[in-house]
Amino acid sequence: MKKLIKGLREFKSSYFSAHQQLFEQLSHEQKPRVLFITCSDSRLDPNLITQAQVGELFVIRNAGNIIPPYGATNGGEGATIEYAVQALDIRQIIICGHSHCGAMKGLMKLHSLSDEMPLVHDWLKYAEATRRLVLDHYSHYDGEELLEIMIAENVLTQIENLRTYPVIHSKLYQGELNIYAWIYHIETGEVLAYDPQKHAYVLPQTQVPESEINETRLDKFPNTNVVAHPPQTQQNDVNSPEKQPIPAFEWFPMKRLSPEQMERIYRGSNQGN
Repeated sequence: MKKLIKGLREFKSSYFSAHQQLFEQLSHEQKPRVLFITCSDSRLDPNLITQAQVGELFVIRNAGNIIPPYGATNGGEGATIEYAVQALDIRQIIICGHSHCGAMKGLMKLHSLSDEMPLVHDWLKYAEATRRLVLDHYSHYDGEELLEIMIAENVLTQIENLRTYPVIHSKLYQGELNIYAWIYHIETGEVLAYDPQKHAYVLPQTQVPESEINETRLDKFPNTNVVAHPPQTQQNDVNSPEKQPIPAFEWFPMKRLSPEQMERIYRGSNQGN
């Protein structure tokens, strides 16, 4: 607590003093450009990893960056989404998962949580679609690789849940909203964005011109308006010949890709590293 109080004093005397005009403007209204939905994990700071200023991000944080489907609960997530899109006219939403997510570890052993942490157990049931999909399609993986797949698939599942909200459905239909799927890797500081054409998580900077990246604007990241799970391929494409390790910088739904697609993505991702 002493450290936090010291921080408050330093904030007031240094950062606040240097940006007093900004805070004066923010005292009258807020105009955030992005709704950032992510995990409560202390190792992930949305403003830090995006270098966004105060007032640029409207943030939802909870265990596992989970969005319950519309009507499943009258919790704060739905109200915040509705307010962000309808009242604040936010037109970009990011759902950001992260490596080593404790909530996703819990999801992998969901039934064992009911006695020790019943509230956590009930909350994670909103990600049951993720758990079932991973169990059904990635049974040949385990340990850290399975956790990485669970994290990657969960972001896409939560976007599907997000699309059940009437206000989201309407804005998407009108072309007034973009949704982005990100994963933050704690060890490297790397952020990967889901590419719906490749059905893969790739480096965001590979998808836009370097000149646009240099503008350092959140709205220049790739448009992933359509982010549903990749369609099932033909049966002979789904069965990958052998389990391959997933590089730390590249997570994607491997079982849904043919060996040829996997090879192309590995080769393309290795370029420029």
